[in-house]
Order: sequence, then structure tokens, then C-alpha cells
Amino acid sequence: MPEIETAVAENLRRVRKETPLVHHITNLVVTNVTANVSLAIGASPVMAHAQEEVAQMVRFARALVLNIGTLTPATVDAMLTAGQEANRLGVPVVLDPVGAGATDLRTKSTERLLSEVKVTVLRGNAGEIATIGGYGGRVRGVDSLEGSRDMAAMVSEMARHFGTVVAATGKTDYISDGQRVATVHNGHLLLTTVTGTGCMVTSVIGAFVGVGKDPLLATAGALAYYGLAAEIAAREANGPASFQVALIDTLYNMTEEELSRGARIRIAPV
Repeated sequence: MPEIETAVAENLRRVRKETPLVHHITNLVVTNVTANVSLAIGASPVMAHAQEEVAQMVRFARALVLNIGTLTPATVDAMLTAGQEANRLGVPVVLDPVGAGATDLRTKSTERLLSEVKVTVLRGNAGEIATIGGYGGRVRGVDSLEGSRDMAAMVSEMARHFGTVVAATGKTDYISDGQRVATVHNGHLLLTTVTGTGCMVTSVIGAFVGVGKDPLLATAGALAYYGLAAEIAAREANGPASFQVALIDTLYNMTEEELSRGARIRIAPV
């Protein structure tokens, strides 16, 4: 197997063998499905939001996922507490800036998290990522409308600026650590018909980053795994509801060999 695909399959094997605990402070709309996706891929999810326990909970975790989809000021405070404790312990932090750019609360909360927490991976759609980087992306509600410039250049510049892996997901996913750019060409249009599919893939990234040594490769591998599962699930789905069920089943049943054969990842230096 080629080197990239071998590494991706190894990360999936490690998730299933090690059952990493992924601590989520996440979107209330998707708590159930993100927990179920985490279980399906072999991880162990915990959804703990209370300010009084998040620092203690993150001490048991292999990764921390922060998702601002239904944020409140109290939730942001809990995210900051958990994120700073994760930094102290060396636990990777994945940030999903849902709807950044739609309101001042979302945009300013994202900026605060990026300035006060060392984020390992920033994953959003094109509009969210462009807005955070100051490139003029437009967002309606929590849906991406557009990014304003070349995505590979944008994620590379943002990765260097923020000192993190930046992933902008869409028809093609673009991921950079500032030195390399990865593109992932797996996925299916039905992902846009189900609420929370972006939030779900952020949970998969959390598990992969929790066991992987290379955050860029772990992120690209998670996106390829999830996108390939969507392609397979779409073949048997009759619509959005059956697609969601088939997606979770496919993530559960996919073998490492199937992932290695089906992952479409390209990595090049900046």
C-alpha cells in the first residue's frame, strides 16, 4: 500500500484498538449523532459541558473537541477552561467554528478560543474558515456560502498564522499545517442533506488526532474515511434519513483495507 494510505489505515486500526476517550463540548443539536459516530468508529465519547467538571474530565481524554454550534457565554468559558487544561496536559484540541461569521458572538468566541487555547486542528466549511482568516467568506446561519480565494493558499497562510492545522471542508477538502497541503477527494452530496454531518466528521478527526502522530495526516485520513463511508452509504440510501443510518453502519463496518484502497488523498509541499 502507498505510504499515505498505509498511515491512514494505521490510524483507523489504532482508534479501534485503543478506544480513545474523546471529550466533547459540543453542539446540542448533534450530541446524540456525534456520540454514535464516535462509538461506531471505535472511540469512546464523553459529552461534558459543565464548567465545574470539564478540567477534570479532559484529564482522562486523548482529544478534546470544541464545537460552537449552540454556544452560550457559559459554554465558551467551559471551552476555555477545558482547552487550557488540555494544553497543559498535551491533549490535542480540535475546534469546529460552526457558523463563525454569522453573528458577532460566534465570530468573537472563535477568535477568543484561538487566541487563548493552543488549537491542534481548526476544521470548518469554506465560509467559516475564510471568515476566520479575514478573507471575506460569507456565511448564512451556519451554512457556508462561499470562500473568497484559492483554498490551498488560504489554509496554508492561516495554518502559519495560527500555528495549527487548518481544514476547510467541501466538495474537495483542503488541509494544511503551513508546510504541506493535503487535498481529500472523498465524499458525497447527500452529506449536505443531513444536519450535523460536519460536526460528525469533527468527532472523527478528534479520534484520529488522539491516536495519530501527525495531525495533518490524521485529519486528512479522518476526512477520507468519513467521505468514503458517505460514498458507500449513498449507494444504498433512499434519502437523507436512510443515508444517515447507512453512514454510521458503513463507518462501523469499513475495514482498514477498504479504507486504504478507497482513500483519495494528495499531499504536496507548500
